[in-house]
Amino acid sequence: MPRLANGRGRRRSGDTGVNLSAPQWMTTYSDMVTQLLAFFVILFSISSIDVQRFHLLLSAFRASVGVFERGSSLQRMTAVGSPPVAVAPTFTQSPATQQLQAAYEELSRLVARGELGAGVELVPEERGLVVRLADRVLFDLGKADLRPDAREVLDRVARVLKGLPNPIRVEGHTDDLPIRTERFPSNWELSTARATTVVRYLIERHGFAPQRLSAAGYGEYRPLVPNRSAADRQRNRRVDIVLLRLDSPEPVAQPKPAGSSPTEGRSIQGGR
Repeated sequence: MPRLANGRGRRRSGDTGVNLSAPQWMTTYSDMVTQLLAFFVILFSISSIDVQRFHLLLSAFRASVGVFERGSSLQRMTAVGSPPVAVAPTFTQSPATQQLQAAYEELSRLVARGELGAGVELVPEERGLVVRLADRVLFDLGKADLRPDAREVLDRVARVLKGLPNPIRVEGHTDDLPIRTERFPSNWELSTARATTVVRYLIERHGFAPQRLSAAGYGEYRPLVPNRSAADRQRNRRVDIVLLRLDSPEPVAQPKPAGSSPTEGRSIQGGR
């Protein structure tokens, strides 16, 4: 092997011959700088947030995951005519929310056993527990008279709700198809009549205190989904039995003293 002019005719032991362009510590340093840059970009992107929109998003998120005020919480779980597959709701040790938990668990068992049939959905919300009944469960299309099999469903639901002190509001909803009959000139009358029918059934059949109940009709103006198809319209036609929290922020009628008129405390509200 010829000797080079600089006298380095052989490589030193351990020399790989690779010429590193930068020290190895620069790799870690560069990674850290990149992460810091991403962090400050995120901070900048949220620094000009619309406060009103943020609160709307926060309210929607809290409702979707079932987070109540005052530290109470309920894990969202939906049961629609089949055994529930999600984790059972978890309440804090507040007596008011414990009662909702008990009602939720009992109704969930009825759904799991198929005793409420199809078209029944349990929806925990910030205001309380919603027992959502598709209109076909209770009424024929365009009618406000209970179907014969609807009474069995209401009877089972009523047995769970009757022993609770919570106020109950029954809300009627329709789709956007117009109705114009002698009895129902518009969807306002139809939705309100359906809610009132359920309220009267709970009072007359199961002895619910009238002061606990109210009926509201919202027509087609509070849809769950846009009315784009027959399936969407069917989903929007519903009756919601809302078991309100005892500490609900929504105004509810207070019980009247004994001897007051039995019609007091019942209200039929129009939609907003």
